[in-house]
Amino acid sequence: MQFIPKGGKSGEIGGVLAQHRTVLAELSERSREIFRLIVDAYVETGEPVGSRTLSRKLGHLSPATIRNVMSDLEEVGLLFAPHTSAGRLPTELGLRLFVDGLMEVGGLTADERQAIEGQCATKGRSLPDVLEQATMMLSGLSRCAGLVMAPKSERPLKHIEFVHLAPGRALVVLVTEGGMVENRLVDVPIGLPMSTLIEATNYLTARLVGRTLGMARENILIELNEQRAELDELTRKVVEAGLATWADGGKTDSALIVRGQANLLEDVQEAGDLERLRALFSALETKEQLLKLLDAADQADGVQIFIGAQSDLFGLAGCSAVISPYRDSQRQLVGAVGVIGPSRLNYARIIPMVDHTAKVIGRLLG
Repeated sequence: MQFIPKGGKSGEIGGVLAQHRTVLAELSERSREIFRLIVDAYVETGEPVGSRTLSRKLGHLSPATIRNVMSDLEEVGLLFAPHTSAGRLPTELGLRLFVDGLMEVGGLTADERQAIEGQCATKGRSLPDVLEQATMMLSGLSRCAGLVMAPKSERPLKHIEFVHLAPGRALVVLVTEGGMVENRLVDVPIGLPMSTLIEATNYLTARLVGRTLGMARENILIELNEQRAELDELTRKVVEAGLATWADGGKTDSALIVRGQANLLEDVQEAGDLERLRALFSALETKEQLLKLLDAADQADGVQIFIGAQSDLFGLAGCSAVISPYRDSQRQLVGAVGVIGPSRLNYARIIPMVDHTAKVIGRLLG
């Protein structure tokens, strides 16, 4: 598995990271061990770690020796003391470098793999339903917020069909050339003959297959309005209902699905933290921020990691995110899945979880 850590704003941050990676590479084995223990404890509890606690864990180093090492790590920007005489916590830069250079990424258990693959199964479900389940599954397994970006498809269509469901109800099925399947329910006149649905299917197939809905919709509406289409009144109503439904989009066609936001509230200490979380999810809803995330995800096949202030978006709330793109059978970017949580995410566990979920969804699209 490959993951590509992302810093964020500019070459300035990249230069700082490069400089500190050199420092990290030059740390002694003792310093690395102490730094790793501090990060592990922070991920588990979120609390500062003192020299006496570390001395008891290590057994072979005195508190005084550990304090000296901690002071050195603080001097190079990897640790900080939240209060006078308190223990130490990793800085966001320290977390970034730990994830880059010291962390050992674990594997998924058989139960976790089975849960991911079961929740992402497509049998009897549309792609939006699968993505909804994937988001809830990531939230449940990570105890953080699950995130799925599913941009509205503008790919050429391969198939369109109207399917009778019940009196007054029909299903419109669209399949893109990339293999994505989306469904919409439409209201149709009660008692509508099957031949009308077939005629509507044939009419739209002739005008839509090989083109995007956006490219063809305006021309179809003009043709209907100018009565050039040789359709009876019932068929015209079915065609117009189908076009209107796809143009408006349903609630499951959201560009962003987030589930498990409540999990993030467990780390909220002050009212200001809550406001920053609200601002984060508000920002995620904007098209500009989604495009930035998708652009970042498109830069590599591996998992992307955004930690705190190194990302304009997630630094806003002091959060971190682990995000991976998923692609269709032509290796074109379709969207991305991920987890958002506090900076003390269990990165070693969540990275393979997000990576595997993205690959499963990609295989389903193929």
